[in-house]
Amino acid sequence: MITTVKADLVERVYEKVGFTRQEAMDSVEIIFNEIKTVLASGEDVRISGFAGFHLRGKKARKARNPRSGEPVLIKARRVLTFKPSQQLLTSTNRLNHESKDT
Repeated sequence: MITTVKADLVERVYEKVGFTRQEAMDSVEIIFNEIKTVLASGEDVRISGFAGFHLRGKKARKARNPRSGEPVLIKARRVLTFKPSQQLLTSTNRLNHESKDT
């Protein structure tokens, strides 16, 4: 399986939009930083036709270390959830089926 990294996204923006490589890199960085800033402020991010990002709180809880069996306390924390839009699910499933058919 191939993984797309940020540099790949920058290259695609460079090729498709016509920005310089530096402008493409700056654009991708700005978008990622804005998403992080909005989430850190407690707001959700919803990108129409793509997905929603939501930061939710999890309470502290008791757990057990699987190796030692000793009880441990897992601290309260926030976790990021990602919910793809129906359009994203439909398009990725269609692309997946098309690639398997060829």
